[in-house]
Amino acid sequence: MMTHDQVSLALTAQHHEQLKNHLYPGDGKEAVAIGLCGRSYHKGFSTLLVQEIFPIPYASCTVREQDRVTWRPEVLEELLAKAMKLNLSIVKFHSHPGGFRQFSDTDDESDVMLFESVYGWLDTDSPQASVIILPNGELFGRAITSSGIGNSLRLIRVVGDDVQYYFDQDGAEDTPEHATRVVQTFGEGTYRMFRELRAGVVGCSGTGSIIVEQLLRNDIGTLVAIDPKVVGSKNLNRILNSTDADVQSKKSKVCLVKETAEKIGLGTEVIPYKADLQSAEVIHALSQCDVIFGCMDSVDGRHLLNKLASYYLIPFIDMGVRIDADGKGGIDAINGAVHYIKPGGSSLLSRGVYSMQDLEAASMKRHAPEQYAERLDEGYIKGVRVDQPAVISVNMQIASTAFNEFLARVHPYRIEPNRYYAQRRIVISDPAASLDIEENNPCPVFARYLAKGDQKPLLGILGLA
Repeated sequence: MMTHDQVSLALTAQHHEQLKNHLYPGDGKEAVAIGLCGRSYHKGFSTLLVQEIFPIPYASCTVREQDRVTWRPEVLEELLAKAMKLNLSIVKFHSHPGGFRQFSDTDDESDVMLFESVYGWLDTDSPQASVIILPNGELFGRAITSSGIGNSLRLIRVVGDDVQYYFDQDGAEDTPEHATRVVQTFGEGTYRMFRELRAGVVGCSGTGSIIVEQLLRNDIGTLVAIDPKVVGSKNLNRILNSTDADVQSKKSKVCLVKETAEKIGLGTEVIPYKADLQSAEVIHALSQCDVIFGCMDSVDGRHLLNKLASYYLIPFIDMGVRIDADGKGGIDAINGAVHYIKPGGSSLLSRGVYSMQDLEAASMKRHAPEQYAERLDEGYIKGVRVDQPAVISVNMQIASTAFNEFLARVHPYRIEPNRYYAQRRIVISDPAASLDIEENNPCPVFARYLAKGDQKPLLGILGLA
């Protein structure tokens, strides 16, 4: 039996805006809406993923006052039937026009009555949730289980051009001395947010090593590190904190991450996976992250992370470096790129980072290397780039740009809105050619995966159980 010790909620900025518009029509009275949610689960952590919002019509409410709302139960029958058919969870959203930042006794009675009915309909032990939206858009909530009212939600994330994280700050500890300058720069709220977040880093070598360092030094709460390889001699000039002793002992890159965090001693929990991204265990672990940094060169890896971000409503930051060198000291170009991907927006595919033909070639190279070699020789497919040149100073510039991009999303500090910085193309060899590109039309390929959560097969891929 699954134990749902920590329950989170994720929704898009569009759904957040829809909720605010319905729950605060301007009459000072409470209103209510229902969310239908996909789900994800891994080792005691669950996330409810909002797929659809159904505003309860004001006319269907039998009572609407400043501190109370009730509605006719038949309004929910169609929604409950759909939730049962598609194995979805229910989230109740309602407003507190007076700004009261707690669940009231009336709320307790309403939730008990509503969710007893919900569990009567749905043949599940999976969690549901009740959430309050305050006039300023802030959200807080609690899990509901088959046993009744549960604990506060671990975290609520709202993902759009900006990323908002809401969490219970009761009982927060004093800011430690080592975090003083972080607080001076970004405020105590941003520091405490970092302490609550679970960040995934996929690829712990070049740029990934530098992302890891920045996360650790900024007091990230939990870091899920993914990389299947060990430290090799060629890594020593680009993996921070690596030594020749690590090479000799064949230490895994993720083990190095964990040891580094322990030596730094700022309290980050590192969960290492010495495994390929295309692993069910890894996908489930990443599904409970609040942000993912992609530090991979492979097309199929990028595609999988973009897909995972859509399925689980996770903000995704992809970065890459390309150095065109002749191997004799001559350089034609040094380029880097940072992409911010919001679920429901444009994708790496729609931005032209790779094509379906590239994806087919990468998949063939992984699963059918002999056929790949034959088709490559025959000229039917374009070769996959391997063993590109790498310089730590270039990796540092691109990884720092990526980390600052995440900071800008959670703590907007730019003069222009974040939507103008969906793509950051950095041409180090010709700075005048660098450019920022704004968010474009939603990608139709990835839109159909939005908030699906755990499915069989996982991510729609046969072989991922």
